[in-house]
Amino acid sequence: MSETNSAADAAATHRYTAAMAADIEARWQDFWDAEGTYEAPNPTGDLAGDPELAAKPKKFIMDMFPYPSGAGLHVGHPLGYIATDVFARHQRMTGHNVLHTLGFDAFGLPAEQYAVQTGTHPRISTEANIANMTAQLRRLGLGHDKRRSFATIESEYYKWTQWIFLQIFNSWYDTEADRARPIAELVAQFESGERATPDGRDWSALNAAERADVLGEYRLAYASDAPVNWSPGLGTVLANEEVTADGRSERGNFPVFKAKLRQWNMRITAYADRLLNDLDGLDWPEAIKLQQRNWIGRSEGARVDFPVDGAGSVTVFTTRQDTLFGATYMVLAPEHELVERIIPAAWPEGTHPVWTGGHASPAEAVTAYRKQAAAKSDVERQAEAKDKTGVFTGAYATNPVSGEKIPVFIADYVLMGYGTGAIMAVPAHDARDFAFARAFELPMRCVVEPSDDRGTDASTWEDAFASYDGKLVNSANDEVSLNGLGVADAKARITEWLKEHGVGEGTVNFRLRDWLFSRQRYWGEPFPIVYDEDGIAHPLPESMLPLELPEVDDYSPRTFDPDDADTQPETPLSRNADWVNVTLDLGDGAGPKKYRRETNTMPNWAGSCWYELRYLDPNNSEKLVDPAIEEYWMGPREGQPTGGVDLYVGGAEHAVLHLLYARFWSKVLHDLGHVSSAEPFHKLYNQGMIQAFVYRDSRGIAVPAAEVEERDGAFYYQGEKVSRVLGKMGKSLKNAVTPDEICGEYGADTLRLYEMAMGPLDVSRPWDTRAVVGQYRLLQRLWRNIVDEETGEVTVVDAEPGEETLRALHKAIDGVGGDMAGMRFNTAIAKVTELNNHLTKAGGPLPRSVAEALVLLVAPLAPHIAEELWHRLGHTDSVVHQDFPVADPAYVVDETVTCVVQVKGKVKARLEISPSITDTELEALALADPAVVAALDGAGIRKVIVRAPKLVNIVPA
Repeated sequence: MSETNSAADAAATHRYTAAMAADIEARWQDFWDAEGTYEAPNPTGDLAGDPELAAKPKKFIMDMFPYPSGAGLHVGHPLGYIATDVFARHQRMTGHNVLHTLGFDAFGLPAEQYAVQTGTHPRISTEANIANMTAQLRRLGLGHDKRRSFATIESEYYKWTQWIFLQIFNSWYDTEADRARPIAELVAQFESGERATPDGRDWSALNAAERADVLGEYRLAYASDAPVNWSPGLGTVLANEEVTADGRSERGNFPVFKAKLRQWNMRITAYADRLLNDLDGLDWPEAIKLQQRNWIGRSEGARVDFPVDGAGSVTVFTTRQDTLFGATYMVLAPEHELVERIIPAAWPEGTHPVWTGGHASPAEAVTAYRKQAAAKSDVERQAEAKDKTGVFTGAYATNPVSGEKIPVFIADYVLMGYGTGAIMAVPAHDARDFAFARAFELPMRCVVEPSDDRGTDASTWEDAFASYDGKLVNSANDEVSLNGLGVADAKARITEWLKEHGVGEGTVNFRLRDWLFSRQRYWGEPFPIVYDEDGIAHPLPESMLPLELPEVDDYSPRTFDPDDADTQPETPLSRNADWVNVTLDLGDGAGPKKYRRETNTMPNWAGSCWYELRYLDPNNSEKLVDPAIEEYWMGPREGQPTGGVDLYVGGAEHAVLHLLYARFWSKVLHDLGHVSSAEPFHKLYNQGMIQAFVYRDSRGIAVPAAEVEERDGAFYYQGEKVSRVLGKMGKSLKNAVTPDEICGEYGADTLRLYEMAMGPLDVSRPWDTRAVVGQYRLLQRLWRNIVDEETGEVTVVDAEPGEETLRALHKAIDGVGGDMAGMRFNTAIAKVTELNNHLTKAGGPLPRSVAEALVLLVAPLAPHIAEELWHRLGHTDSVVHQDFPVADPAYVVDETVTCVVQVKGKVKARLEISPSITDTELEALALADPAVVAALDGAGIRKVIVRAPKLVNIVPA
């Protein structure tokens, strides 16, 4: 604490100081814990026997899961936690049964990386981090129901994560019913012949491996060999969302390559339409909805099959099927599975030298180009590079509408992650195709007549004509002609023709890809899957859950040269042979058999896909969640047709990761009848960020912000001038301020007030430690208004407040209540401050009714001092569950004054208006008054003289 504060605090024995705040805060935190003050009753027990409690509306309020970092919290972290706590406290005081708690998302790569660096087991470091963060959060006085808290690393929690995985594994998506159904129902369809097998054989004729392969094409969780993002430097594969725009791992900044590995996937694409459509019913920021819509990426177009000699067909998806007659070549993604099948042994006669890349054979050219493409990120591959790269495969496809043979290339600007991984190239009408065609001297054909004066000879153009504004030309065969049609009509006509001839059909495509669900790590949930000697995957029975994470000699993933794309991952779990190789009786009638466990682990997203449900019923060992409890807290209701958490607060950075994944899991569980809510989070609120100044020396190295001095508008560290920019707060930037520091110097209530008063919750704001003292002084003034600093006695009196004080009080009650409900905490604090200042200036002891109302207004924001003052005022029950004050409308309305309105100097009307009315507002009221309108009788107005609030003089023309 500063010397100034120390001297002042010593002047009065009962002055509100940091030391007193620490004592008050610790005492009431202990009291709240002992009394279970924040425990939210569930409907299956407490509510059933308490009609008054059962009649209360419920409110389920959540923060996004924190990850227990070893660095602990800085003051930016609690911003959202304090905000939800303030809101939850206000909701309790307005008659709601509030569920508010917090757990820890504790699996993940950071703990594993720390373990690799230090040799500390991830569980040890994670549990230590949780203990530290729990203590830091408790010091803030957060009103959490601690009975409901948990960490995802607890086996009783991830037992149910594994159980949900098995529900997804044992399900398929019935497109006719538009929902997930148990896989057993699909098997019954195959057995009865209601559904034909892919090759037409009876289900009974298929062996076990063939049946598993068929079901794998339907399961919502399935294993497949697919292109993945492989990071040798991390020793694991990554989801698309975990790779940065420059093709490096989000964690560790290692290069990421494309590789083909057998991995677990979630068939989230089956839910693409529902994920898209159900956004409309959610109370989310439009920016987040837009990000999800763009990520899902629904587009309507057509599927077109291009026959390739000796290799079946290459299927493309296009939204410009009207330009099909202009397709003069094809491009496959380098990873496309058909590439190997279509490559001839030698270059066809007459192959253009530019197409070969200087290689002796197609196989050599493709191999070299694939290696080159694997070193690029998807973003780099799609960038508008000046030079287009690619290589001819040696194969030709047939354009199905023109019958023309067109060459098939591979090029890195085509991705497997969108569409079919193949495109029909129409260079006259697509900028990338145009650039590629120019580079490889490929033909161009104009099929949409340009609206400018460039003509229809595409070989003379400087760029592509990619507009929809034009009529079709050069687009006819013996059976169909698109010539003269507009783009929309041409699309419809050619789509119809494609379907008639069995070479395509209209279809919908999505940008969304299935969710890669495997990680080659130790610190994650084990998959409840074993493989038999034929490699067939079998789910563990529920009785064998949880499958606990075993000990291994070396729990770090095996990492490799970060630049070596040809390596293969080795999982830490594979090193525990006794755990991997087991003899089990799975209860399927086969008796004990030898199996091999899955040695990948689930991604860190798994535990946060359903944690809202565990908060509801955290000790249930028999069910995922009691249906009555889930229905009460999260079920659909008026205004919330898909159910979900009432308020979910967190950063916008999870728009297309956690939020999308959690929505998918929720819908599967809903379809299977396990929950009533089809969406996990009804209302989403994105908090802003607390920023801090970063100071850097001449080398660009961050220096300790706390040791920087400001002199004449410049900044110096140890005598050297440094630069200053506003940025993130963090340990690495040497500008982090811990909540412990602020609590130690001013108290937790001051920190809470300052963070809420800094600005609107949904915008970023800069931290300024020097400004914290302003909220500290507010609390000191509040204290002085109720407690004598010399004696410690309460100074309130049992007297009626005056008119002016009543108006100030009820205006504050009205304003603060509205601001609390709308999460405008900064303006709520401003109104409390205004009221407290009014009471200070009024002088004399406060009337008891005013003092108690003031304490209740402050209670959600600064709960410790409010609890202390509430008890000092003579109450024995907690302030937490008191009713929030209700404003008397008679005192909320401003006093009125009479305004005289004159026309030609004669009084025509008298208006009762607010003393604070503006000239503009008053003029509008006067001119609209019926008596004034009648007096003017349609005459024009030459001048209006306004002297608000008492006079308006109107001079007609």
